[in-house]
Amino acid sequence: MSFFSRISMGGLTVAAAAFAAFSMAAAQTLEAPATPEAPATSEAPETSEAPAAPTGPERITNPVAEFAGIDKITGRIITFDVYIDETVQFGALQVTPRICYSRPENEEPKTDSFVEVDEITLDRKIRRIFTGWMFAESPGLNAVEHAVYDVWLKACKQKSDVPAPDAAKTN
Repeated sequence: MSFFSRISMGGLTVAAAAFAAFSMAAAQTLEAPATPEAPATSEAPETSEAPAAPTGPERITNPVAEFAGIDKITGRIITFDVYIDETVQFGALQVTPRICYSRPENEEPKTDSFVEVDEITLDRKIRRIFTGWMFAESPGLNAVEHAVYDVWLKACKQKSDVPAPDAAKTN
């Protein structure tokens, strides 16, 4: 990756974070209900309850992250499921999701996962090539771009057709 590509990717990341912060602040401002002016009194309210904190969008923690990967040599695209804190090998890459969040079906989709990707080099050493957040709605933002393999997040799921690691050990 060239120096200018790193600057532009860094700029995109900063711009995306700033936009997200601005959007959250604007949404909270718009969601504040307009209340009519109450008469000014010096008395304290009779209720002893603390005001409720505003609730943000609900996040769902999922046990399975679904990834897609492309082998640039063969042109083959593969979709694979990985359980949280488990490692799956795709070509020379080892993919380990640490957390995977999504939103309920009735809300705007937002799926993200914190992922670690290691490369097994030709001399059989393991080298970390990616640690960070991947976003399913923006696969090009933080996808792993390797010389032979690319990997990106597709979705977070509650269950998978692949047996859970604990179930595989008991059989």
